[in-house]
Amino acid sequence: MKRVPFVALCAVALAVAISLGGPRTAEAVTCDPTQLGSCMTAFISSANPTDTCCSKLHEQQPCLCGYINNPTLKPYVDSPNAKRVASYCKVISPNC
Repeated sequence: MKRVPFVALCAVALAVAISLGGPRTAEAVTCDPTQLGSCMTAFISSANPTDTCCSKLHEQQPCLCGYINNPTLKPYVDSPNAKRVASYCKVISPNC
């Protein structure tokens, strides 16, 4: 009879340890290329990107391969200017 409470205590301790110290999962990103609208001027010209552009580019980084593989978006997100913007914003260009 003493064994059941010990097992239950161990299970609770393990659950608490996992919830407090376990790896955190990243929040899901909603891939929405319109979020990169603030980057459009920098993508199509030699203008430096704004802070908003860099922030949005970081948020949308997990989506970049999808954008590059989209024939409509590829000319914008895979252009030399887009690569320059990514470098300026310190966003690693994906290998898709």
